[in-house]
Amino acid sequence: MDVVARHLAAIDRLRARDLPAGGAGHHTVELETGHGLRSGDARTVDDLHALRRAIAQRLAARWGETPPWGQLTLRLRLARGESIPEPWATLCLRTDELDLWQTGDRWLAVGVADRDEGDEMQLLATVTRTAPS
Repeated sequence: MDVVARHLAAIDRLRARDLPAGGAGHHTVELETGHGLRSGDARTVDDLHALRRAIAQRLAARWGETPPWGQLTLRLRLARGESIPEPWATLCLRTDELDLWQTGDRWLAVGVADRDEGDEMQLLATVTRTAPS
């Protein structure tokens, strides 16, 4: 199974999981981890962004094309003290943009967490009932 198909299967399992009752509820999984320099099987940030785009193309074939959803506005709103619901508050601090789809009563977001230079880069997928704000 190729890496994109493996991650799509993980996303499908994530979407099938029950979300906590009462309240928004969300689940975030790490699909892939990268490091600043290629070493062994570790992926670079460019690799993770390319993988995110490949996954987004396949998901767009299922649910339609969507433009990447930039996070700058949410970060500015947080800086002004505005309350942003989870998982969006955390995702906007970790990612610069997300690929985003609404499927039924759930939202699916895929993005690369690479904003913290002191932390590992991660390809993330999140499922939630809370609409992005």
